[in-house]
Amino acid sequence: MDFKDQTQKVYRLIAELVMQIGNLGVRLLWHLLHFIVSLWYFALGIVSAIESYLISRGVLKRYKTLDIGKLRYLAIVVESEDAHQITKVIKLLQWLMAIGVKCACLYDTEGILKKSKESILARLNNATLFEEADENNLLLDHDHNKHITLEFASLSDGKEAVAKAANILFMKYLQSGDPGKSEEESFFTEAHLTEALRAVGCRGPEPDLLLVYGPARCHLGFPLWRIRYTEIVHMGPLKTMRRGSLIKAIYRFTMVRQNYGKSFSFFDLNWIFLVNPPREECIAEAVYCF
Repeated sequence: MDFKDQTQKVYRLIAELVMQIGNLGVRLLWHLLHFIVSLWYFALGIVSAIESYLISRGVLKRYKTLDIGKLRYLAIVVESEDAHQITKVIKLLQWLMAIGVKCACLYDTEGILKKSKESILARLNNATLFEEADENNLLLDHDHNKHITLEFASLSDGKEAVAKAANILFMKYLQSGDPGKSEEESFFTEAHLTEALRAVGCRGPEPDLLLVYGPARCHLGFPLWRIRYTEIVHMGPLKTMRRGSLIKAIYRFTMVRQNYGKSFSFFDLNWIFLVNPPREECIAEAVYCF
């Protein structure tokens, strides 16, 4: 009996030892894979930094000839925490002006850049607000002087703007008060929505290129109806921005041929207006039905 007990103890010890060795092996394998991936991204970062340095110094000649005329409107999305780095944002804008970008939109979710627009404009030479520019000639400006037109946007220009525009259309529909209208006459078209968005001050041009500065690889709530044909490029955190990377992103965009076929329009969605009668002002909320 003692021999049997001793044998079982030995078996248990061997099983525990094998399990510990297995766990150790899995951990070592995980750390090895993590080290390889980290080393790979570190190497990519070094290559990107070297390439960016060479581009900014003008060593790579192909990046000197930018067809900047193809980039009529540029959007820059900045993560809210990075948006507090106003000095970095101003430096980025100065790079854009030196490259020759004429029109740009600065966006962050919380509207930090919009609140700081006066200080930003004060530290830039030859910068104009989008609201003060002539919208008809805005995208046709081919002046070679280093001048830039800036638009400041935030999340309130997205969801809230759509709700306000929907409310305007709904109030117009109520004020018309003609029950004899056909269903086609009562349907809101893209032109109606564009006019309503312009009335609330949230109808800007559609960007050709959108650069995202931040950890997230998404547009961070930038108005969807403005990026139907927009190319989106993730640039990494704002604190690690590089002039060469900016030039490379713009260069790659100018070298791409865009084919515009039939697409799904943001305004092709059906609108349902939900009204709360007890309120003093009828607030219409736009609900998109896919």
